[in-house]
Amino acid sequence: MHTTFPSLAEWLSYCESLHPNNIALGLERVREVARRLKLSFNCPVITVAGTNGKGSTCAMLEAVALQAGYRPGVFTSPHLVHFEERCRLGGEIVSAGQLLPHFDAVEQARVEGSEVQLTYFEFTTLAILRIMSQSRLDLAILEVGLGGRLDATNIIDADCAVITSIDVDHVEFLGPDRESIGREKAGIMRAGRPVVVSDPVPPQSVIDHASALGADLWRFGRDFNFSGDKQQWAWAGRGRRYAGLAYPALRGANQLVNAAGALAALEAIRPQLPITAQAVRTGLSMVELPGRFQIIPGQPALVLDVAHNPHSVAALTANLDAMGYFPCTHAVFGAMHDKDLAPMLAKVGPLIDRWYVTSLPTPRAEPARELAAKIEAQLGGGGREVSVDCFDSPQQALDAAVAAADPADRIVVFGSFYTVGGVLLDGPPRLNAKHLGT
Repeated sequence: MHTTFPSLAEWLSYCESLHPNNIALGLERVREVARRLKLSFNCPVITVAGTNGKGSTCAMLEAVALQAGYRPGVFTSPHLVHFEERCRLGGEIVSAGQLLPHFDAVEQARVEGSEVQLTYFEFTTLAILRIMSQSRLDLAILEVGLGGRLDATNIIDADCAVITSIDVDHVEFLGPDRESIGREKAGIMRAGRPVVVSDPVPPQSVIDHASALGADLWRFGRDFNFSGDKQQWAWAGRGRRYAGLAYPALRGANQLVNAAGALAALEAIRPQLPITAQAVRTGLSMVELPGRFQIIPGQPALVLDVAHNPHSVAALTANLDAMGYFPCTHAVFGAMHDKDLAPMLAKVGPLIDRWYVTSLPTPRAEPARELAAKIEAQLGGGGREVSVDCFDSPQQALDAAVAAADPADRIVVFGSFYTVGGVLLDGPPRLNAKHLGT
């Protein structure tokens, strides 16, 4: 008899207890359970790896496919608020009830014969891959969790691989520099199949791996490119152009690079999945993804961004700068203890007037007091006073920022999926500063 549970919450709690490690790289165990499940896809698969821009690229691929009349499925991680966000079928987030039989099937396969140890990520990935494989999809879009070569998603052979921007992150698993990290991400490529590299300056290891493997390399600046002015932008790829495109609904300068990569991937699998120019236009103009430079109108303005490494914080800083003048910028910030804080603070520090630092509900997080000490140590030099307060949760930190802010100010929430997710528990907050009309 295998173990079974009546609720998704109980399944997730069980998955957390199965393996001593949160992350255990390697595909043998996942591949064995997938073999027992007879897991396979009968539609094109696009796998997306990269340090930043993966979620946005997946959302753009999905939005264009939906507008073209197809039924796409997306696996993405981590989630902001609810686990079910990790899987969308036909544009809709799956329900907990839909997932239960697939958790049950994975557990049955896992203990069949000799028991296989799976991590939380491996177990939940298999459950989501199984529901996707049985959902009559026209396109499966898989976001890599960590790295690429040894990530659980890599048991599926992608028809097209996409590698977005590459930066230094998760060094304890992927290596200390862009070259070694690029080598890990290049592991999602397959011989003779297209790989789209949307990083404008990719590590040489990515180019070399594509060449050694005989993958069909689509390189930004060579095989596809974009141009734009203030009103509109254009994309050009192998033998095709899209002109007069509206800017993607996802804000931020970095989103054009992600959109260009998504369009290259759709072009690369055109023989299997033809897309119209109108679907491209409408899809990109309607794409939504919470927590990616998401501006929530109100007084004060609220910006939510899951930026959590030097590269994404640099993009966030540029986007905040482009918003124009605000009398005071308040930052709600929480981060994991393994993050390289110094370059992040060096970038965004000059734009932040007041910090509201929060602890986060995971053992990997840096406690608020230690984060605050690092912020004060780095930004408080040269006689500059730094305003830093500590809180137990993102919501408490946001409440304090709202209480202190004037209507013309802005509040930015960033540093981790947990930080942004913590203020989205009851849906997007609508701020109305108490100072109005007084």
